[in-house]
Amino acid sequence: MNLFPNIRGDKVIWVIVLLLSLISILVVYSSIVALAYRYKAGDTEYYLFKHTTIIGFGLLLMYLTHKVKYTYFSRLSQIALYISVPLLLFTLLKGVSAGEASRWLKIPGTSLTFQTSDFAKLALITYVARVLTIKQGQIKDFKEGFMPILIPVLIICGLILPANFSTAAVLFVTCLVLMFIGRVNLKYILSLVGIGIVCFGIFIGIVFAFPNINNRVATWKARVENFSNGDSQTNYQAEQAKIAIAMGGPLGKGPGGSTQRNFLPQASSDFIYAILIEEYGLIAGIVLVFLYVILFFRAVRIAGKSDKTFATLLAIGLSFSLVFQAMINMAVAVNLFPVTGQPLPLVSMGGTSIWFASIAIGIVLSVSRELEKEKNKEPVETA
Repeated sequence: MNLFPNIRGDKVIWVIVLLLSLISILVVYSSIVALAYRYKAGDTEYYLFKHTTIIGFGLLLMYLTHKVKYTYFSRLSQIALYISVPLLLFTLLKGVSAGEASRWLKIPGTSLTFQTSDFAKLALITYVARVLTIKQGQIKDFKEGFMPILIPVLIICGLILPANFSTAAVLFVTCLVLMFIGRVNLKYILSLVGIGIVCFGIFIGIVFAFPNINNRVATWKARVENFSNGDSQTNYQAEQAKIAIAMGGPLGKGPGGSTQRNFLPQASSDFIYAILIEEYGLIAGIVLVFLYVILFFRAVRIAGKSDKTFATLLAIGLSFSLVFQAMINMAVAVNLFPVTGQPLPLVSMGGTSIWFASIAIGIVLSVSRELEKEKNKEPVETA
């Protein structure tokens, strides 16, 4: 008996998303105490209600998206990509700044802000999957197969880079993975990786040689230096996160037992993984890692079952982007990477970041839903 007849697609992914949503509500509610005292006179229920509403709307978006046939997103990606370019430009020039970076646009009539890079990321991954599908006949050709993919990748990543280096890097790597799976000539991909490494080296050199070009460059330089130095004074956030993880032990202090939430500036977003381990223990941290790994495994399984190129690339691209971002966030929390500002997908407190992650998973579920429909079709009888 199907208890949820209107819900289709991979049931394991649905369960994982619901578990991540529950974890998010529990840990965010615990981690926003300092934030509530700073801005809402200690009213933690305000943030709990707001975050739960955002999570609920995200689940609704995922449900509505999974009801749409995934092939429609191929056409929509063209429109979305054309919209992304002026949006990213406007954000750089007139966006809401936080941490010396203009990443957000304010949504009129609300207190919410819209991170345009989240929209552009979804649009670009879908568009690259579309072009790779269309160009399969010329995919080995540099001019006809590679350039139509490369140009939008460079434009979108280039526009995201000045304000959000980590998002641009995650998106660039995701596109490289899609190119590899989409059978782009390996020498073109390796050349692009080589050029990227050289440009990154030049960029690092410029950052350290001219740290005062702008505030954002100075921030990048400080983060790299703080990470490499490793002392507690300059690497404050990472040190507090490590203390939280150490204090959590195998089983944690219990729900609401965190003390480091009062010292971590980004306890409810960038470092929520550390608060999770402090309260629920290292075992819970390992379980969370496995939830993301299973999510990616199920998406790859969906892609493997499909005989449609676009469906395969779409499922792998969107799931890889989310899980790769999650691994980076958790690596930062345990001080394996410098601070990046990447939220933990579907867990960190946020607004549009949760919604776009929900839409991405909804598209993956749409692919799975179409596979179920094809599987359940009755064979046509022949005379």
